Amino acid sequence: MRLIQFETSDGSRAVGLVEGDRVRRVVGIATTRELALDAIRSGKSIAARVAELGTDAAFDYAPLLAERRVLPPIDHPDPAHCVVAGTGLTHIGSAASRSKMHAAATSGAEAEMNDSMRMFKWGLEGGKPANGAPGVQPEWFYKGDGSSVVRPGAPLPVPDFADDEGEEPEIVGLYVIGDDCRPYRLGFAIGNEATDHVMEKKNYLYLAHSKLRACAFGPELRIGELPSHVEGVARIRRGGTVIWEKAFPTGEDNMSHSIANLEFHHFKYAQFLRPGDVHVQFLGTSVASFGDGVRTEIGDVFEIEIPEFGAPLVNGTEKVPAPVAMGAVTPL
Repeated sequence: MRLIQFETSDGSRAVGLVEGDRVRRVVGIATTRELALDAIRSGKSIAARVAELGTDAAFDYAPLLAERRVLPPIDHPDPAHCVVAGTGLTHIGSAASRSKMHAAATSGAEAEMNDSMRMFKWGLEGGKPANGAPGVQPEWFYKGDGSSVVRPGAPLPVPDFADDEGEEPEIVGLYVIGDDCRPYRLGFAIGNEATDHVMEKKNYLYLAHSKLRACAFGPELRIGELPSHVEGVARIRRGGTVIWEKAFPTGEDNMSHSIANLEFHHFKYAQFLRPGDVHVQFLGTSVASFGDGVRTEIGDVFEIEIPEFGAPLVNGTEKVPAPVAMGAVTPL
């Protein structure tokens, strides 16, 4: 089952069940968050609750996308109550990286590794514990709140202080916190965890800065478990021409951490268990155009598609001024 959030012609919100090139509106539900909380309180799965509620009006899917009436597949009415975060060094990555890491590991030369390779090694060795106990912690970063998310089709705003705007094609886990303070996973979506790779490359201590950029996910929420292996394609268009394209594998078969381990190390913090809050967790990538020497430009369009997730995620880029000028802070 795949769901979207969208706006009708009168501007009201709706949740839609995707059926091929048509979307059927779920009866009596305006938002995915509302649907999820209703399912939790009913003690039923989202799929079962949608089946009970039923659908009514049908909409052509393509015009909804073209007119940018499709919203992120989950959000919160107060963006401050949507936590967007991510994990890194969670995927096996290229054969060259693995070979380099294993060569150092077998020679017992962990002290000679940089911090990234050392953490990658830890993930390979302890990111998928077999006994159900917590595994090694992944790299974790804060991306922003709900105001950092743009809808499918909309341009990603690039602040004028940015050094770069590079795509990161990923899967995102989508969650809501129930009345019982427990996290519930709705499912997964395609994500573009756009990052300032030039800034990050200057010094790994700039990672936190490089991640505070707008991002996008969707357009569809895929209900249920993530297949152990999925493969997508990411591309960049410039002036209508594809300047870079690459396949990327994901799913636990291609990851050094289990999804359960990533989820544990996010939700083990009490401040992330506030009832009603929404959480968006980027689960990591294995490819990026920056690694292939591509320097993006304003106006480039990112496209990420995974067949199992329905419609591709497409977003352009646009330059925006910094919201606060130097010296604009007023002492009281």
